[in-house]
Amino acid sequence: MRKRFKKVLGRYKNLDQVYILPYRSYGTYSHLYIKGRVLDNEPLHIIKDQSLWKTIKNTWKQFDSFEIPDAKMQLILRDKVNLTGTTNDEGYFIFDKTIEKNLAEHADREGWLEYEIYYKNNLAPKTELLNDPAIGEFLVPQVDAEYGVISDIDDTILQTGVTSFLKLRLLKNSLLTNAYERISFKGAPGLYQKLHEGVKKESKNPIFYLSNSPWNLYEYLKLFLDHNGFPKGPILLRDFVTPFDRTLKPEKPHKQKEITNILKTYPDMKFILIGDSGEHDASIYTDIAAQYSDRILAIYLRSVKHKKQMARVRSLIDNFDTVPVLMAENSTEAEKHARENGFIQ
Repeated sequence: MRKRFKKVLGRYKNLDQVYILPYRSYGTYSHLYIKGRVLDNEPLHIIKDQSLWKTIKNTWKQFDSFEIPDAKMQLILRDKVNLTGTTNDEGYFIFDKTIEKNLAEHADREGWLEYEIYYKNNLAPKTELLNDPAIGEFLVPQVDAEYGVISDIDDTILQTGVTSFLKLRLLKNSLLTNAYERISFKGAPGLYQKLHEGVKKESKNPIFYLSNSPWNLYEYLKLFLDHNGFPKGPILLRDFVTPFDRTLKPEKPHKQKEITNILKTYPDMKFILIGDSGEHDASIYTDIAAQYSDRILAIYLRSVKHKKQMARVRSLIDNFDTVPVLMAENSTEAEKHARENGFIQ
């Protein structure tokens, strides 16, 4: 409440702390796209044995964010990049730049680079800078990657209950369940690790994670993925939209836009698309496959327990023969198909 009151009075001149949160992103040898946010918040602290009350407080804190607009930021990536920028009204910073030098020269064997983000505004005497600099990660897939994987998160690898009655299970899972207690679908981490390794078992195939969840849940979802042993990959969420938001809606759904951007970023790479049959993944993925038929190796859709949705998806994919589409009951079926088609060993 105190922060809320300060915000009304122009709290940006009296910050308690500055927290820089860079998001895992991706690019090429000559182009970087890095996004993150600057907040007057503490990092999200989630522990395995926290109480229900602490879980509710963490959930509230993720959405009760205090963004810092007009903050001057500096990005440094070894001897390759030294850029400056400013956060927007929602506290987001974006660095979207073509670079003449080879960005991947200092990447690790999987293609990840670390960079530093600095907060350059003057600090008030009582303002604490929590991470100086903040360390972010940026993926440049190796040129000898066999293929990439673009996967939905919700009800594809993370059980959300999006198709439950009145979405009650979705609300319980999202608001009242500790990230350490969230359940991944059986066998999913192993399947994704095998796809990441590919036939050559070199762990070079990039994995991109998509969700319609807002960026407010980034730390929560990142913790879930890392804790459950999924391969590290860029996490692509969307801006939080309130009922009072008057901005124009995008022409394309969030997932379709992000998948198209990935395909355009890596024009020589083929992809496997993974989603579920519960919402709109089937129609989005088949539209993408029809448009990029030479780029999509296969579509895997996890079956959900919802008769109406399943019937709608079946009618959509039964006559779709542009690329292979597998409606999988579990990860074992998807792994078998991947092995039979030479995607994994």
